[in-house]
Amino acid sequence: MSKKKELTHEDVKKIVSSYMNEEHVALVEKAYHFAEVAHHDQRRKSGEPYIIHPIQVAGILANLHMDPETVCAGYLHDIVEDTGATLDDIKELFGPTIAMIVDGDTKLGKIRYKSNKEQMAATHRKLLLAMSKDIRVMIVKLADRLHNMRTLKHLRPDKQRRISNETLEIYAPIADRLGISTIKWELEDLSLRYLNPQQYYRIVHLMNSRRDQRVDYIDESIKLIKKAIADLDLGPNVEIYGRPKHIYSVYRKMVTQHKQFSQIYDLLAVRIVVDSIRDCYAALGAIHTNWKPMPGRFKDYIAMPKTNGYQSLHTTIIGPEGRPLEVQIRTHKMHEIAEYGVAAHWAYKEGKTNGIQQTQDSQKLNVVKEILELRSESQGTDEFMQGIQSDIFTDKVYAFTPKGDVIEMPKGSGPLDMAYQIHTEVGNHTTGAKVNGRIVPLDYEIKNGDIVDILTSSSSAGPSRDWFDLVSTRRARNKIRQFFRAHDREKNIEEGKQLLENELREAGYSPAELMTDEKCEEVAQETHYNSSDDMFAALGFGDLAPVGIRNRFTADIRQQVESDRQQAAERAVLEDHQTLEKPNERKKQKQAKASSEGVVVEGVDNLLVRLSHCCSPIPGDAITGYITKGRGVSVHRDDCPNIKAARKNGERIVSIYWANPNGDKTNYNADLEVQGYNRNGLLNDVLRSVNNSTRFLNSVNGKVDHNKMVTISLIIGVRNLRQLQLIMDGLKNIPDVYVVKRIIR
Repeated sequence: MSKKKELTHEDVKKIVSSYMNEEHVALVEKAYHFAEVAHHDQRRKSGEPYIIHPIQVAGILANLHMDPETVCAGYLHDIVEDTGATLDDIKELFGPTIAMIVDGDTKLGKIRYKSNKEQMAATHRKLLLAMSKDIRVMIVKLADRLHNMRTLKHLRPDKQRRISNETLEIYAPIADRLGISTIKWELEDLSLRYLNPQQYYRIVHLMNSRRDQRVDYIDESIKLIKKAIADLDLGPNVEIYGRPKHIYSVYRKMVTQHKQFSQIYDLLAVRIVVDSIRDCYAALGAIHTNWKPMPGRFKDYIAMPKTNGYQSLHTTIIGPEGRPLEVQIRTHKMHEIAEYGVAAHWAYKEGKTNGIQQTQDSQKLNVVKEILELRSESQGTDEFMQGIQSDIFTDKVYAFTPKGDVIEMPKGSGPLDMAYQIHTEVGNHTTGAKVNGRIVPLDYEIKNGDIVDILTSSSSAGPSRDWFDLVSTRRARNKIRQFFRAHDREKNIEEGKQLLENELREAGYSPAELMTDEKCEEVAQETHYNSSDDMFAALGFGDLAPVGIRNRFTADIRQQVESDRQQAAERAVLEDHQTLEKPNERKKQKQAKASSEGVVVEGVDNLLVRLSHCCSPIPGDAITGYITKGRGVSVHRDDCPNIKAARKNGERIVSIYWANPNGDKTNYNADLEVQGYNRNGLLNDVLRSVNNSTRFLNSVNGKVDHNKMVTISLIIGVRNLRQLQLIMDGLKNIPDVYVVKRIIR
């Protein structure tokens, strides 16, 4: 891939001057000078002045002919995050629209890619929701990512792979869904260069090895095509040229279709750009008249546009010399949409009020409507992301209704998915389906071009719970779930209340005292429900875990009990410390040495002492020991079941105590268990809280049950009981953590 020439601000100014008026060019100039001053003492990893990056981002946006606000945001997108300037400064100098775009990209800039599934879901969600609010936020972000990918060579190999993987999984699919192919292809090619350099350079070498022969073949094909369409009177604006093949698309075909490089037909391609749709089909007729089309290789994206607005005719013919040749035919307007996608909707129009028209245009985009709809229907981040991955960023199939309307659905969809795609009421009253005139089962998988007739009945009882196994899209599944929520609402409310009452009684609380109207509404607000009835309905339906709601109702009581217990423990430690200071105790300490574990065995010296792993005693704990065979004295907490068993079995119990209840070393192991609701970021919050209090985090394990409750097991190093208690108190203050306790293995 040839290196992109870096632009200067003068280059950017020249580009925007070609399509903006003087007032808007002056605004762009102002944004550049503000960024230059703000970044004046900063440098990139390459050692270059930082201002080069905003200039390139603004240049990418200018080449897309974006509106003045977006180009200005390209210059300013890193200002708030990386300099002393504030969002209020930008709002005051450049207005609320530019400040809004910069703010959106500043928030996105704080996202860091993680391999953890939950972190990835949160990253996707923030990106997509920002895109659904204002497309320009994402367009600036794509331009920012594109220049970062162009300069990725200056980073460490591990960072190159991490960022390339993120680009391939997040940003390139978004660019594709927005139809911005000029950015999409380059992001994919650059990502492949760092993720699989061997294959990347192999394909580059193969493409270059016979480049002259391919160029000659394309030139000859263009001459013949011009001759074939000469009699059609297509006007003076017809363009015919060779279309370059992108490296990543070749790689994907080699991998997914298990083909060798020589078997990729559309390495050779010609594009014909004409004035009208009529001319597109006229040119297609001439092509098929002169050359035989290859079966199964014709696609009409004009009649059935892609979801990102892409329109074109694609056909592969047996061209000159009997070699396969792909031909694409489109109008000039279609070509603009194909290259710039959604950016074409936001392109600058002289004299047009930017905000109103652009907002209306962006709301017409399928991808925006789909994201907004999924956000409103999803119950949480996981469900939202599953919907995005299964319904939006996936391959599509196109089917027809009996009236000829085209319905676009994710690949793998069935009749019920199509019914709910048409309308919720159509889905709810479906009784069967016909495909191409034949009755089919509801688990039939729709194929491209199928004519699907959804059979409905106004007397239908509605969805069956078996339908959950017959649909593949998140949209249909959500609609079915909504039906049962609404249909069984009263029943679910009563079941939810009963579940909570049972949980409270089992935990030793009085439901009548805790489940007051005021408390119910308070907990409903905490769990983001509009009313207590909504919360109880969700609880009865199974969307909420009963133990989580129980713990929210009892949080104040448990906090008070824990506070009282902590004060009692502190008093006990103080009393023990004062006791050790008595003369007879000091005398005892002189008679018996403390072991390496800081434990004194009364009346005995030089005896092997070990802290048991079952209960992990630490300084400040009440402890007891018993003499084991060949392993000295085993030290246990007084409440350890093994001590009780030792007494029962007649083991020799010895009196022991801590030489220093405050601890003589810094790393006594303590076993903790944390229980809570499995939300995004919970594990990070737990680890951060622990790391704020001790540098000894020796082990972490976690598991999630079917009710989305998580149990995190920790082994941490502490100095004494007081430090452990402070750590536990910190963990209990974390939102959605319900239980923190020491465990005995």
